[in-house]
Parts: sequence; C-alpha cells; structure tokens
Amino acid sequence: MIGFLVAGLIIGALARLIKRGKQDLGIVATLLLGLVGSVIGGTVANLLGTGDIFELNFLGFVVAVVAAVLLIGVAEGMSNRQGSKS
Repeated sequence: MIGFLVAGLIIGALARLIKRGKQDLGIVATLLLGLVGSVIGGTVANLLGTGDIFELNFLGFVVAVVAAVLLIGVAEGMSNRQGSKS
C-alpha cells in the first residue's frame, strides 16, 4: 500500500513536470491524480497482458504518466472554469 502511494506521488510529480505551465494543484491533488493515473496505467497493462494491475512495469508506468498528464489538464480546466464564474 505504501509503495502504491509512493508510485502515485512519483507519477503525479512526473506528470506535473511534463505538463507545461503553472498548475494550481497541491501535493494532495498531485498524489490523487497520480494514483488515478497509476490505476489506469495498471489496468491498460493488465488488459494488454503485460502484467498485473498493481505490478510495476514499463508499459503501465508510461500509460500512467500519460493518463496523469491528461487528468491534470482536466483538473486545470475544471478549476479555471469554476474560478471564472465567480
């Protein structure tokens, strides 16, 4: 479980480094988006037969980072939309 949290934090941090611009996300949001990206990456890797959902492998890691980058973009879009309505 601790390894899953650490992997989620690393994936979230990498996604924030890849995504250009300033993100208004805290450490908790980064961790959560990284965890969701990690689950998505593990699921895709499992569906392709390259490993278990909670097993760290290259394909799952790459898909997890890409998913986390996309999730950060969605989170930014949602926060910008809510901020502009005020």
